[in-house]
Amino acid sequence: MSISSDLTDTNILVYAHRADSVWHSKADQALAEAAEGASLWAIPWPCLHEFVAIVTHSRIYKPPTPIYDALIQIKYWLESPTVALLTEGEGFFGIWDDVLRKSAVTGGSVHDARIAVLCIYHGVKKLLSADRDFSRFPQLRTENPLLK
Repeated sequence: MSISSDLTDTNILVYAHRADSVWHSKADQALAEAAEGASLWAIPWPCLHEFVAIVTHSRIYKPPTPIYDALIQIKYWLESPTVALLTEGEGFFGIWDDVLRKSAVTGGSVHDARIAVLCIYHGVKKLLSADRDFSRFPQLRTENPLLK
């Protein structure tokens, strides 16, 4: 499947969900535009896992989002008729191997590489993210919707 539009990273999902985030309005607007638009947009499965882990974490948020509310939020996003959930498939490893070797990322940055490779693998036009670490992957175009 080729996604000719945008992919949304975890930080945009978190900020859109958490009304107490300084970036809430802009992130919520970016997600609403994607979800209500006519173009196909995507969320990688790993970003949904990370979203739940972050918003329900009591050391990150006081109070944390209850797990039920986090799951309801995901269900709302998945109601968008133009959303696609991205996962690995045949041929993914070859791209991942190449990107990891060229970027020389290690440790926690391997998660970012996985998201970048999911974008590349699925032909994503651009990644919506506030994470500047994605600049390590020149094959991927990124845009920070919070700076608009």
